[in-house]
Amino acid sequence: MPPLRIGAVFPGQGSQFVGMANDIVRSSPAAAELFARAQRELGYDLLAITRDGPDELLLETRYAQPAIFVVNVALYAALGGALRPIVSAGHSFGEYCSLTIADSLTFESALALVNARGCAMQAAAQLAPGGMSAILGLDEQTVSELVEQTRSESGGRVRSANFNAPTQIVVSGDLDAVRRVGEKALAAGAVRVVALNVSGAWHSELMEPARVHFAPAATQARIEMPRFTVVSNVDALPYADTARIRANLVRSITEEVRWHQTMLRMFEERLDLIVEFGAQAVLAPMTKRIPGAPAVMHVGDSLGVAKLAQKIGASITA
Repeated sequence: MPPLRIGAVFPGQGSQFVGMANDIVRSSPAAAELFARAQRELGYDLLAITRDGPDELLLETRYAQPAIFVVNVALYAALGGALRPIVSAGHSFGEYCSLTIADSLTFESALALVNARGCAMQAAAQLAPGGMSAILGLDEQTVSELVEQTRSESGGRVRSANFNAPTQIVVSGDLDAVRRVGEKALAAGAVRVVALNVSGAWHSELMEPARVHFAPAATQARIEMPRFTVVSNVDALPYADTARIRANLVRSITEEVRWHQTMLRMFEERLDLIVEFGAQAVLAPMTKRIPGAPAVMHVGDSLGVAKLAQKIGASITA
């Protein structure tokens, strides 16, 4: 029987919660080692923050992004190299996880970039406080029209930021402008408007100072071609050269996440299974709802790791 054709996906900010690393670190030496390496790279105890919080601290972008990155990669590493994905993608900065497991970035270099990104974005958020809301039940064109109406009426900075599904679109920008778009969306027939668990207006013009500050780090980073296909969430295309990887890591701070298109591109790989590695099931439920989706599962703890190992007929050695 031929091996399963598997795709790996990784969530971004908003998937964190206090205690999210506890189980996998207790059960997997490989996961515990990644947190030890993270402490050496960052100069502080990231595991203690994920374990003890408080929530307010883990919500801060400078800690949230490194914590999510390490947890995501630790869940993957707990399989001990048994998984052989043929394609991967990450939502927003979750793409750093994909580039890491594909050996495009080393764990340490990816973590250094994620740390620099998170610090730059938090500084930008403090200069220009903002937020994000998910609009459920309206299509891209309708949301775009509501965004433009709000911009022209109030002068507020707001834009469509994440295209997660045909009728799940996230808007990002000034808090009042995001609120106004949400009100208009509900009046236009949206099913729900949900404020996201983030501390800034990611993927919007409010992050321009972060983009400028982060760019030198991306320019200096050592980046190799991925050893298997990695699809960018910025343009929903597989990477074909390292120059575009470098450019998209910078672009992703202010530009939208084309997640639905990214998933459709992954489906072209004729996958048998898509696995989301992350503390909470964020991408798996969305993926299951896409017509023509392969089987989907979420791995968020040691039980999930064991179930995946059983599914692929592997013995965990890590």
